[in-house]
Amino acid sequence: MIRSTGRILTTHAGALPRSAELRQMVFARSEAKPYDREALAARLKSEVAEVVRKQIECGIDSVNDGELGKTSFTNYVRERLSGFETRAYEPGKGPKPLSIASRDMKKFPDYFAGGGRGFGSFVWSGPSKSQVFCVAPLKYVGHAALKEDLENFKAALQGVEVEEAFLPANTPGTIEHWLRNEHYRSDEEFVYAVAEAMREEYRAIVGAGFLLQIDDPDLPDGWQMYPEMGVKEYRKYATMRVDALNHALRGIPREKIRLHVCWGSFHGPHQHDVPLRDIIDIIFRVRASSYSIEASNPCHAHEWRVFETVKLPEGAVLIPGVVGHYSDFIEHPELVAERIARYAKLLGRENVMAGTDCGLGPRVAQGEIAWAKLSALADGARLASKQLWARRAKAPKRAKGAKRKARRR
Repeated sequence: MIRSTGRILTTHAGALPRSAELRQMVFARSEAKPYDREALAARLKSEVAEVVRKQIECGIDSVNDGELGKTSFTNYVRERLSGFETRAYEPGKGPKPLSIASRDMKKFPDYFAGGGRGFGSFVWSGPSKSQVFCVAPLKYVGHAALKEDLENFKAALQGVEVEEAFLPANTPGTIEHWLRNEHYRSDEEFVYAVAEAMREEYRAIVGAGFLLQIDDPDLPDGWQMYPEMGVKEYRKYATMRVDALNHALRGIPREKIRLHVCWGSFHGPHQHDVPLRDIIDIIFRVRASSYSIEASNPCHAHEWRVFETVKLPEGAVLIPGVVGHYSDFIEHPELVAERIARYAKLLGRENVMAGTDCGLGPRVAQGEIAWAKLSALADGARLASKQLWARRAKAPKRAKGAKRKARRR
């Protein structure tokens, strides 16, 4: 864990751009289609090295591997767990598919029927295209894939200097989004079984010397999946899944854990997202040392005001998204600096890092847009640092001068 002790430090939420060739091979591996194993291994290693270099060039302090070896930050887990089977969904047969946009779909049916704005079809990914059922005890079988991730990232960090290196992993509640239970006796037993299986990945990431970023979009976006729930019922739903996550994280030092939450990050209305105020205490219930949240998109940019009354957990750092994925507009560094300053004023400059709303790689039109956004993020953090540190240093002089003038009057 790092803190902004001399300047505002920068990071991002995870997924970064990769080549079309690498994407094709990674998805072929995931879908059990033919691919060249040696070619994939070589390209993956070289592109991870390149993505680390580019983060450093952009001015990012806390870097990762760009999640280049994963199909998506949720579906990659299908390659790392056993005990489930996939069945084609047939309307009227079996449980109804879930969607992370169910509440919005009720109000904007035509928008979603047409696939939304390109990426809008993302809301039907995972369990909605096909049903995946847990039919046996869940076990972690992703040791080889995880080993490749760790080794590629370690190799990419050789000979470069970074403030921090992190790797993301999925939470039990988010895995539950696409995995339906037909084996365990209750939802709680099922979620805890997922937690116990994923614990192997969590411990391996920290054991390799990296910060563990826990990706938990489920915590806010599960609200959309169950439109019949009220806030009280949803808080109970979310709390159980956070407790299962903490069970999986037991024994891992708190300072080695970062939590990232988002509201699904699909391009769509998001009019019915659960407000941050209704779940912020549950977010802070996760045993982490830093908390990354969406904070710049049009549906959540106003929620910095939550922290006018809500305090961070003792010793924790907040990582608000001051650059977004919802648009291909490149945020102006002065706007980024303004966003950072709001949080620094409320929480203390040393308790804030600058981040992104979610992974930029798959969510903006082109890779060059993602890199430009990260550069704007770093430029804005530099502007904010000059303002925040200069202001604090000059404040005592202004105060003394004000007193002297008062005496003369």
